[in-house]
Amino acid sequence: MNIVKENINDLTAVLKVNITKEDYAQKVEDVIKDYRKKARIDGFRPGKVPTGLIQKMYGKGILVEEVNKLISESLTNYIRDEKLNLLGEPLPSENQKTADFDTETEFEFSFDVAIAPEVEVKLSKKDKVPYYDIKVDKNLLETHTDNYARRFGEFKEVEETTDKEMLSGNFAQLNEDGSILEEGVKAEDVRITIEYIKDEEIKKTFAGKKVGDIINFDVRKAYPSDSEIASMLKIDKEKAKEINGDFQFEIVKIQRFEKAEINKEFYDKAFGNDVVKTEAEFKAKLTEEIKSNFVRETDYRFLIDAKQAFVKKINPELPTEFLKRWLTLVNEGKFTSEQIEEEFPKFEEDLKWQLIKDQIIRDNEIKVEESDVLDAAKEVTAAQFAQYGLANLPDEQLEQYAKEILKKDGERRNLYEKKFEDKVVAFIKDSVKLDNKEVTVEEFQKLWEKEQKSEKDSKKKN
Repeated sequence: MNIVKENINDLTAVLKVNITKEDYAQKVEDVIKDYRKKARIDGFRPGKVPTGLIQKMYGKGILVEEVNKLISESLTNYIRDEKLNLLGEPLPSENQKTADFDTETEFEFSFDVAIAPEVEVKLSKKDKVPYYDIKVDKNLLETHTDNYARRFGEFKEVEETTDKEMLSGNFAQLNEDGSILEEGVKAEDVRITIEYIKDEEIKKTFAGKKVGDIINFDVRKAYPSDSEIASMLKIDKEKAKEINGDFQFEIVKIQRFEKAEINKEFYDKAFGNDVVKTEAEFKAKLTEEIKSNFVRETDYRFLIDAKQAFVKKINPELPTEFLKRWLTLVNEGKFTSEQIEEEFPKFEEDLKWQLIKDQIIRDNEIKVEESDVLDAAKEVTAAQFAQYGLANLPDEQLEQYAKEILKKDGERRNLYEKKFEDKVVAFIKDSVKLDNKEVTVEEFQKLWEKEQKSEKDSKKKN
C-alpha cells in the first residue's frame, strides 16, 4: 500500500491511496474463514460449509469492508505521521473513478484535503483594541444592595394579608352548594403565594384576610396549569386534568417576605465575620464585587473586538470551495446548501479566529494545567452557592463540589476550553494597547444591540 500527496495549491492537495491485493488478501481470507466457522446454511453442518460457497455469498461484501478499513486506517496514520494540519476531513475526490470489486484486484482512491494555512501573528502596542470599563453608578449600587437584601431576607409571620404574602393552609373540594365534598380532594399544609394567582378577581379576595379565615375560589381559574394544580393539591397530573370548580382554603399561617436590614448582622452573614463593618466598607466591597462580575463580560467584549481586529488584519486565506463542500456533506439532511451559504461568512470568520488563537497558543506555549481547571470549577461552584445566599464556603467544601463537576466530561471540556480562552485574552491584553472606554451598563448593552442589528442587516443584503 502506498499514499502519495499531490499539492494542488498552498491550501489544497490530493491524497492518492494505492491498495494492492497483498494489502488485503490475508485479512479477507481470515474473515471468510471466520464466516465459515459461524455460518448456518441448510444442508451443511456448522463449520463445514465449503469455502467457495462462502466466497460466492459474502466475498464481495467482505472485500469492500476490508478495503474501506484499510483506507481509513492508512489515511489516519499518514496524516498523523506526516503531521498534516488539515481543515475539515478528507473528502472523496469528485473525479474518483468507481472501483470494480468484481474484476479488479488493485485499487486507487483519491481524497481531497484542505491544508491549514500558516499564520503569522505579531501583536504589539501599535495594535489598539477597545476595552470597556463599566461604571459603577448610584443605580447599580442600589440594585445590587437590594439584591443582597432580598438574598438574605426571610419570611416573617404577620396577622393580615395584603397582596404578596405566602399563605399556609388546607384545601377541600366543594359541592355546587358550597358544602365540602366528602369524597373530594383534600390537601393539608399547602403553601400558596398571593401574587402568583393568575385570576385578578380571585387575587383580590385574598386581601385583608387573617389566620382562620376561609376563602372559596375556583382553583382552575386561579391556576390554569395542570402541573400547578397537581403540585398544590398533592395529586397526580392525570387527576389534576379533571379538577374544576370551587375549593375552600382555610388560612393557617400568613408569612410576608421581608428584605434583610442593612446592618452589622447583615454584613457578617453576607461577607463573613468582621470582613465589612461600616456602610462605606459595604459600598466599597459592593463596588469591587460589581466590577469583578463585569470583568467576564468586558473581557468577552474585548475578545470579540480583538477577534474582529485581528481577523481583518491577519486575514488567513482559506480554501473556501472545499470548506463549503465539506460542510454540505457533513450536514447532509440537517441544513440545505442555501443555509450553509448564508451562514458561511460567520463560519469562515470563526475558523480564521480559531487559527489565529491556536497560533498564539503555540507561539507562546500557553498551557492549561489541572489546577487551572479545578480553580475554574471552584469559581462556578462558589457562584452557584452564592445565588442561594451561601457565601464564603470553606475552600475544602468548594473543592469537593468542584471535583464532582469535573467528573462530567462535558463540564470538564467546557471549563478547559474556557481557561484556554481566558489565558489568550490575558495574553492579548498584555500585548496590545488598550483603548479604555468608561461606559454605563446601558451603553455597554447597546453595543451588543448595535452588533446584532448589523448582523441582521448584513444577512438581509446577502
